[in-house]
Amino acid sequence: MQTRERWHLIDGLRGLALANMVLYHLLFDVYVIWGFDPLWPARWPVRVWERCICCSFIFISGLCWHWGRRHALRRGLVLNGCGLLITAVTLVAVPEQAVWCGVLTFLGCATLLTIPVDRLLQGRWAVAGLAVSLVLLAVFWPVNRGWLGFGALQLWQLPDALYHSRLLTVLGFPFAGFSSSDYFSILPWYFLFLAGYFARPLLFANEQVKKMARLRLPLLDWLGRKSLPVYLVHQPLCMAVCMVFLSPASPFCLVN
Repeated sequence: MQTRERWHLIDGLRGLALANMVLYHLLFDVYVIWGFDPLWPARWPVRVWERCICCSFIFISGLCWHWGRRHALRRGLVLNGCGLLITAVTLVAVPEQAVWCGVLTFLGCATLLTIPVDRLLQGRWAVAGLAVSLVLLAVFWPVNRGWLGFGALQLWQLPDALYHSRLLTVLGFPFAGFSSSDYFSILPWYFLFLAGYFARPLLFANEQVKKMARLRLPLLDWLGRKSLPVYLVHQPLCMAVCMVFLSPASPFCLVN
């Protein structure tokens, strides 16, 4: 029986994004949760780093969708379930930093939404799909702030009524007073996921790309293959590390 070839470099790049995500969340816990520098996430180098992590992870997830299409429904439901679990745990453990509509919830929704897209397009119009996805990503980028446009150019002020319902928060219309330490709404992020989805057939039509994709990144490709369990356990482990080395009650405390 023929088995699907594993593209190790894609696993490695996803593992690299995940490793950066783990480091980011560890530093977030140190600076924000433990209060060493509550403004740390707002500093522009940190914002750029955080956006690069998120964008690469979501794009690669869209790129990989095709290879798991047979189990897309199950995977989407599992990701949504894990997202709800993270919401419940953070509400109990750190309610002031609770996660609503986090990245796993988004990836679960994106995985499910792509099922009808894939059935409709059947691999066609990849170039047009990639171009349209990138344009819509740019246009919808400020949707969480109440408008659409390109960069600082405001094209359309969205109706305030969209931002009055809690149910529409997951779509990209957060209500007044909404707060989440990890917020990835369907709009605009689904267009980045779709960009990865449409980029796959274009990239892998090139034999040189296929050759490069067979390369291994030691340890990182393992992380990429185990991205969901690693993501689920990394935040409790980060908090445990902080408690061991930063808590005054710990014999291993490194701070006064």
